Amino acid sequence: MRTYVVTGSASGIGAATAALLRERGARVIGCDLDDAEVRADLSTPEGRRSLVEQVAERGPVDAVLAVAGGGRTGLLETNYFGAVATLEGLRPLLAQGREPRAVVVSSTSSLAPADERVVQACLDGDEAAALAYVHGEPAIAAGAYGIAKRALNRWVRRIAPGPDWAGAGIALNAVAPGVVDTPAASWIFSDPEVRAAVETAAPQPFGGFPGRPEWIAELICWLGGAENRFVTGQVVFADGGAEALLIGDRHWH
Repeated sequence: MRTYVVTGSASGIGAATAALLRERGARVIGCDLDDAEVRADLSTPEGRRSLVEQVAERGPVDAVLAVAGGGRTGLLETNYFGAVATLEGLRPLLAQGREPRAVVVSSTSSLAPADERVVQACLDGDEAAALAYVHGEPAIAAGAYGIAKRALNRWVRRIAPGPDWAGAGIALNAVAPGVVDTPAASWIFSDPEVRAAVETAAPQPFGGFPGRPEWIAELICWLGGAENRFVTGQVVFADGGAEALLIGDRHWH
């Protein structure tokens, strides 16, 4: 039986992922602010340390699925620094696991223009500087979610092939969902004008708008499973084709 740590397990994609794993016979250590085996706030350094300590008490793990995000208690803090702290903090436990795997959830919001100063501060691990930029300029604050996810994509690309991850036999990938029907995205659907604007900006021709949490969960579970033998360092867009429409083939020019 594989043991999975799932952050953000109380709702949305995290809940769908935890449910799917349990249906398939896995042991799941759910982590969230409430309604979870491990309760911790990833927007704070203390909460991040608490999560790692609580999970460590439960022994080795085989996969860490860092799904927690949104903005209940801090966009940049939770979506970048909380996610990275979770993965780095639990990496020693993963190294003791069987076919260890790690997956972090990004977003198609990572495709939006981002202030490079904030992205670099994130990659430098300078949370104070990153937050100073965000709190100092309203225009940056409005895009903090996408900035956090862009920095997360770059972190995965840089770190995954290195000695601490691939070199230790640990696959690390990101999944970037499009717009999915979750509580965190409910503000999009509650206003018809907002919904129309978002759907126009990022159309999802395959699967429709919005997507379903369980569709994303299937991909997360495969990347985090022992069946994944050869995929690491990837940012996989599970978005109904939105990224392909928005980016086209420019990566291959």
